[in-house]
Amino acid sequence: MKPTLVHKLCCPFDKQDLQLTIIKQDAHQNIIEGLLTCESCRRYYPIVYGIPIMNPDEYREKQLEEPILQRWSKQLGAGFKEKLLK
Repeated sequence: MKPTLVHKLCCPFDKQDLQLTIIKQDAHQNIIEGLLTCESCRRYYPIVYGIPIMNPDEYREKQLEEPILQRWSKQLGAGFKEKLLK
């Protein structure tokens, strides 16, 4: 995913801007892994293999996202899970 694409995305629930945390980029500065967060509704959307996963809550499988968030915990910082309620 190109970093400039983030400015075209919004939270699918409340249409607010998303904050980007880049975890991994390739040689061309494309985002390979990252996390999009909505400050308003406190939802998060992982970017995996360059694809933002922005499914509605009822279609998300949090147990599959948990290992990814654990792997990224060092880059996301302490307390990132407490900041994200959903």
